[in-house]
Amino acid sequence: MRGEWDLLGRLGLALVLSTAIGLEREWRQKSAGLRTYTLVGLGSALFLLVGEYGFFDELQPGHVVLDPSRVAAQIVSGIGFIGGGLIFVRQDAVRGLTTAAGVWLVAAVGMAAGGGLAVLAIASTLAYLLVTIAYPLLVRRLPGGAVAVSPLRVTYVDGRGVLREVLSRVTGAGFAVSGLDFRRHDEDTVVVDVAVRGRAPVTGLVTELGALDGVLLVNAADADPD
Repeated sequence: MRGEWDLLGRLGLALVLSTAIGLEREWRQKSAGLRTYTLVGLGSALFLLVGEYGFFDELQPGHVVLDPSRVAAQIVSGIGFIGGGLIFVRQDAVRGLTTAAGVWLVAAVGMAAGGGLAVLAIASTLAYLLVTIAYPLLVRRLPGGAVAVSPLRVTYVDGRGVLREVLSRVTGAGFAVSGLDFRRHDEDTVVVDVAVRGRAPVTGLVTELGALDGVLLVNAADADPD
C-alpha cells in the first residue's frame, strides 16, 4: 500500500484544483460556488482513494479482488443527482446548465487527482477556466450572440422612488426588463424580482444597483449566460 502521505498529497491537489474552479463560479455569483465545488472535488478524490487503497487488509491473493473502477463509476452516477438539482427553467430560459456541467467536471478532476493523474487534473482545470472565461467573450462576438435572462432580486426602502431609478439604470446599461414581481419585506422595505434580458454579464449592473441610495441588497442568480 502506498504511504498515506502520498495519498494526502493527492487529496491536496484535488483541494487546490477544485478550489480554483469554485472561485471562478463564486466570482460569477453562481448557485453552486466555492464550497460546493471544493467539496465535490475533494469528496470524489477521497472516494477513489478509499476504493483503491482502503481495503488492502481484506485482500487475499487468489480469493478477494477489488476493482477500483467500480467506485469511479458510482461517483459518475451519483454526481448526476447534484447536477440535475442545479438545472431549472425560469420563464423561457433554461438556467444552471454550465453550473451542473462544472460540478460534473470538478468530480472528474477530483477523481484524476485521487488516481494520481496530476497532469490530466491540472490540464482539465486550465481547460475549464478557458471555456468559462474566454468562451463567453467569443460567443458575444458572434453574430446574434446569446441573449440571456438573468433574475435579479433587489431589496430597497419604500417611498423614495428607488424602483424608478433601478429600472432606469437597468435599461441604461443595455438590458430589457422582461418581468417584475413585488412583495413587501416589512413595513419599510420591498423586495422586487427583476428579470433582465441582455447579452452582457450583469455583474457590473449588480454593483451599480447596489450603490444606489435606498437599495439595501442586490442578489443575482446565475448572473451571466450559462
